[in-house]
Amino acid sequence: MDKTTTDSVAAPRRFPLREVILFLVLLAAVLGVYALMGAAYSTRMLVEAGCYAILALGLTIQWGYAGQFNAGVMGFVALGGFCAMSFSVPVNEAFWDSELPGELGRVLLYSVGAVLLVVGASRLDRLGVPKRLRTLIAVLLAVVLYLVVISAFREVTDQIESRAGFVGGLGLPSWVGWIVGGALAGGVGYFIGRVCLGLRSDYLAIATLGIAEIIKAFLKNSDWLTRGTATVSPLPWPVPGPIELGFTLARALYFSVTAVLIAVIFFLLHRAYHAPWGRMIRAIRDNEVAAAAMGKTINRRRLEIFVLGCILMGIGGAVLANFNGLFDPQGYLPLNHTFLVLVMVILGGPGNNLGTLFGAVAVYIIWLMSEPLALFLMELAVSFGENAFGWDAPTNLDSRALQARVFVIGLLITLVLRFAPKGLLPEKAKQIA
Repeated sequence: MDKTTTDSVAAPRRFPLREVILFLVLLAAVLGVYALMGAAYSTRMLVEAGCYAILALGLTIQWGYAGQFNAGVMGFVALGGFCAMSFSVPVNEAFWDSELPGELGRVLLYSVGAVLLVVGASRLDRLGVPKRLRTLIAVLLAVVLYLVVISAFREVTDQIESRAGFVGGLGLPSWVGWIVGGALAGGVGYFIGRVCLGLRSDYLAIATLGIAEIIKAFLKNSDWLTRGTATVSPLPWPVPGPIELGFTLARALYFSVTAVLIAVIFFLLHRAYHAPWGRMIRAIRDNEVAAAAMGKTINRRRLEIFVLGCILMGIGGAVLANFNGLFDPQGYLPLNHTFLVLVMVILGGPGNNLGTLFGAVAVYIIWLMSEPLALFLMELAVSFGENAFGWDAPTNLDSRALQARVFVIGLLITLVLRFAPKGLLPEKAKQIA
């Protein structure tokens, strides 16, 4: 087929009417929040929505690009927040001026040596040792070394907690923690992917959710590293804070940094999506058997996309932690940091980066504003009941209005799955004539 014939069958580009209408409605919603709640509140909402947009982009490339359902978003967000804390918090002189760093380093070297010994024992079959005997030796060695190392480790960490409180940070700029947070989340994602990506989608979701809970439990109980339930604050910003500029202007500057970061991520993902790599990822998602028959390395590509999504989740978690100025391991909840991001992707459209940005901002506005709107409606109903029927007003309207968030998000996802199962801005599949 020559070029003229190809051009004649190509579908004409349509005007993006749906996209324009939806984003105009979203803009009207943002302006409405600005009018009702004020500039400081609205700017904070936009910054947090931007952080969640980064998390949603990480999930949409895993789920939308490759069909991988990651239910452990919370864990990677927590890793990003941990790096933001550990790199930006000032140095703890009480820890570094003592012999504790050397003791901690010694125990960590013991841990590395123990891991190497167990790995070496697991490969004794290459020297002619029977496999059953090799497995027995490796298991026994792992148990003994674990007991020895964990005993020494607990002794050192108890000394750190009693004498220095916790390790402290490195006093570096915030953006260093963002980069390291993405790298750490990607490294953990690589390990998880090597183990779990061979599982079916439902088992993968269960595995990632369990690993996320393990990460949260580790950070919560490692008082020597994170102060645990005592939390760490304040975390510095990469821009002048509210003390220097006031809440509105400082948050606006932070939002500009977040917007630039989102723009860079969106541009890179857009280029990757339309590149041969992106077409190959979608081909594996749509028909894995056919892609394998064409010589594509399925497991390697699936691992690449999983690690890339985890990197974005780690970066988003670090940006969000610095903005909140607080690292609290207990604050990482599946409802807030996994289910909410999932709803954002479902509403916008899995696999559509622009739709994911729309869904992130729209769902976060609904999430925040559902509480004051529900409280207003409840107070209106109570006032009417008191005046018309003499009802006694309940005393826990605030907590009931807070729970309305869950109801509204559940209703939203039900409506979207019923009337727009592919999202409001579904992924556009190119038709080849």
